[in-house]
Amino acid sequence: MGSKLNSAGSRTRSSVSIFVVVGLCCFFYILGAWQKSGFGKGDSIALEITKQTDCSILSNLNFETHHNDDTGIIDPTEPKEKVFDSCDVRYTDYTPCQDQDRAMKFPREIMIYRERHCPTDEEKFYCLIPAPKGYVTPFPWPKSRDYVHYANVPYKSLTVAKAVQNWVQFQGNVFKFPGGGTMFPHGADAYIDELASVIPIADGTVRTALDTGCGVASWGAYLLKRNVLAMSFAPRDNHEAQVQFALERGVPAVIGVLGSIHLPYPSRAFDMAQCSRCLIPWTSNEGTYLMEVDRVLRPGGYWILSGPPINWKTYYTTWNRTEEELDKEQKNIELLAENLCWEKKYEKGDIAIWRKKDNTDSCSRTSPNFCERKDNDDVWYKKISTCITPYPEVTNPNEVAGGELKKFPARLFAVPPRIANGLILGVTVESYQDDIRLWKKHVNTYKRINKLIGSGRYRNMMDMNAGLGSFAASLESPKSWVMNVVPSIAEKNTLGVIYERGLIGIYHDWCEAFSTYPRSYDLIHASGVFTLYNNK
Repeated sequence: MGSKLNSAGSRTRSSVSIFVVVGLCCFFYILGAWQKSGFGKGDSIALEITKQTDCSILSNLNFETHHNDDTGIIDPTEPKEKVFDSCDVRYTDYTPCQDQDRAMKFPREIMIYRERHCPTDEEKFYCLIPAPKGYVTPFPWPKSRDYVHYANVPYKSLTVAKAVQNWVQFQGNVFKFPGGGTMFPHGADAYIDELASVIPIADGTVRTALDTGCGVASWGAYLLKRNVLAMSFAPRDNHEAQVQFALERGVPAVIGVLGSIHLPYPSRAFDMAQCSRCLIPWTSNEGTYLMEVDRVLRPGGYWILSGPPINWKTYYTTWNRTEEELDKEQKNIELLAENLCWEKKYEKGDIAIWRKKDNTDSCSRTSPNFCERKDNDDVWYKKISTCITPYPEVTNPNEVAGGELKKFPARLFAVPPRIANGLILGVTVESYQDDIRLWKKHVNTYKRINKLIGSGRYRNMMDMNAGLGSFAASLESPKSWVMNVVPSIAEKNTLGVIYERGLIGIYHDWCEAFSTYPRSYDLIHASGVFTLYNNK
């Protein structure tokens, strides 16, 4: 089994990573392909933990398939390992569904070419992604927020393109991230302080956030110390390695774009969303992109816009645009926001903030075009329509549509509204609480086997089949974060529950590549994934 495990390890983040398969007696520790090739500096963690692991080896296990075919009987004692070769070094950062060469074959309008376009079976590679020469284990959090090894992400273009904006600087053999951004020249902390003067960030009301066009995700990075978990995304474009830098820093991020298909998140997911000079044309296509942000924004949530067209009177000459054009653009955004039932709360300098109303009782809309689809969470590869996602119905004008959430961290183990209201078929309050108890027990067992879990050694984690999110909830710590994946073929669509608990996640089909760079995650957890995709 060693060769097979090594093949999986080539896609993990650090030189020694971990892949947990629930249902087997122990953990499999995965050495990346670059270790076999002599690249990278390994550590002694895998060896030491393996020594500590109490695992019973059963000699009578038979892993052969149990159906008949015409190939005859295979002796189960013969080794059946398959060895994968390393890919060419030019594929060090290959991301199959965001491959640049393939992307250029698709239409440019509404960012279709920047969306997911996965290889056909004939195009797929069956080789191991090599790490860059000299790859080393990333800095531990919180140092990784500010420093990244050059050897791990050897791209300097952003240090030139964004030199005056303090995104990233090159110093010796590391990159430094000063926390600057195009629209926050005094740093992300000062920018967030201004937002917090309007938005209740400090008291746990705001927990989940969305950063559209995130750059190197400094906004999300600096929100983490305020106990706010941001999902950041940006396309794989000319600014090489934006999302790769974010993940190497230990900040949640995926490759993504607002284009022709829905964002892979459920409705009413985020407490706050922002565009900081993300250059998304909010008024184009009849406001479709703003309608999509409205779909994923929770009633009572906040939308922040900093950058064009806000403060256009100061910047219109710098932006090489006319006063008339920018004035019209801002007025159109104001009209769209009003029709979405958003109330403007703040505009000063470069920042404007809107709040989505708790329900529609106090809205003044002008002939809204409501979406008619039955399930507003069924979005995987679904085309965006120019329509407004309706609020859930309320029984009184003071009720929060969809259900009021407790402040974080109380919401982590509180009963989510989707469960309390019976919206997840087959999940009751009792079964939800049983799920919490079960995963607390599992995680405690994991920690006894591997004492490094919870220590900060594993920063970026993923749950491939997250269910109700109780694995991530049991691990909740400032030292790590979990990308909760709900497979598109899962029997129950539970991602909305995960967000109501104050966690983050994404829809995905595991028959395709994930929208991330190689070496993104330190620990990958798989519970029931192989069963779910059996015969698929």
